[in-house]
Amino acid sequence: MSEEKLKIVMYPWLAMAHLTGFLHLSNKLAERGHSIFFILPTKTQSKLNQFNLHPHLITFIPITIPHVQGLPEGAETTADIRFPMGPLLRHAMDLTRPFVHSLLQEVKPHFVLYDFTHWLPALARGLGVKSVCYWIVSPASVGYLLRDDPDTDALLEPPTGFPPSVIKLYPHEVRSWRPRCTLKEYGCDDMNFVQRLIVSVEECDALGFKSCREMEGPYCVFLEKKYKKPVILAGPVLPEPPTVGLDEKWRNWLDQFEAKTVIFCAFGSEAILKLDQFQELVLGLEITGLPFLAVLKPPEGCKTVVEALPEGFKNRTEKRGVIHGGWVQQQLILSHPSIGCFVTHCGSGSLSEAMVNECQLVLIPYLGDHFLNARLMEGDWRVGVEVKRREEDGFFTKEGVMESIRLVMEEESEIGKEIRANHGKWRDFLLTKGLEDSYMDEFVQKLGTLLVD
Repeated sequence: MSEEKLKIVMYPWLAMAHLTGFLHLSNKLAERGHSIFFILPTKTQSKLNQFNLHPHLITFIPITIPHVQGLPEGAETTADIRFPMGPLLRHAMDLTRPFVHSLLQEVKPHFVLYDFTHWLPALARGLGVKSVCYWIVSPASVGYLLRDDPDTDALLEPPTGFPPSVIKLYPHEVRSWRPRCTLKEYGCDDMNFVQRLIVSVEECDALGFKSCREMEGPYCVFLEKKYKKPVILAGPVLPEPPTVGLDEKWRNWLDQFEAKTVIFCAFGSEAILKLDQFQELVLGLEITGLPFLAVLKPPEGCKTVVEALPEGFKNRTEKRGVIHGGWVQQQLILSHPSIGCFVTHCGSGSLSEAMVNECQLVLIPYLGDHFLNARLMEGDWRVGVEVKRREEDGFFTKEGVMESIRLVMEEESEIGKEIRANHGKWRDFLLTKGLEDSYMDEFVQKLGTLLVD
């Protein structure tokens, strides 16, 4: 089986972080000669073409996302909608089932990899195709959050059998997660979002993760015991180094500052803060006295980041600070010598990029699994500092932002020294020569064993 080239269909959730995460895995598999059929919305293909490093083996399969009442016309991904519209987009994705069925019949793949399409394992099984529920989020998050329990307050503590850990949720975080456990999914027969994910996990032939045993082994064992199926790890699945350089505008701006002195703050392509939190964040950057580049979406109620800035902020910081509302080459900015600190919303992709660079981490988790990612980073691995919040409502202050940045940036800070040492250890591990190849070879080998079971 190890010599056979696999045919694999990919159908991730229609969010850019999921699409790019699945495409990074596709590139690693295509390097080994396996054929990938990657389903993605028609207009989104142009955004991902540059990341397809093996177009002769990775075939993009364009799909028209059906319109669902309540969605903007032409909406294809979460980038096209507001967060509360997520259930409508998931329903639109459910309506593509006939197309996916026809594709599987035509392609006759060995495997289909998916995450949110809970109906795909049964569909695949009927066609003799193995299914792998592949997660771009951590095994710890899946193990902690996927509980079919009407009492959401149970999420304040880890589930029974969960590995000893500092991982937990706070009351305001449980409240933000509660709708996913209680509100029924649109057009989904009395199923809420968490139940959708539980079916996705229970019905598949194996669980796949972008992770390493050395970092999350106990959580993987917990999942194998709970769901009684293999957990196969793809390793760190690091994106390939960009083939283009950093835009001249940002390179020239960063070049004017000394090494490891600039704060880079980025909250991903979809995180939208409330106005008061947006202002606390940028004021926190200001009062550090350090240069900073913040890439943020306009906050709620604002069309631009400029109109959201606190009074006098632009004049006070124009020589050492930039607030930018558009897209930037995050991977290249993180690797620039002047970057000393990364203030992040704790999305899994951003954390992966940060872990292989030398910037120190300040953690302001935004929603869902971000909270658990932050606990892993600060608690289990001791590679970052989470900004303190009010327990009752999760509000953070400019002083809290400033204090966390100083903790990781100041040379004499004991916490900073510990974090720098631990970050260096894990960075060296993730960049170990042959580590990725070893994990990917094992990932393919374990896929092969599923075909003979």
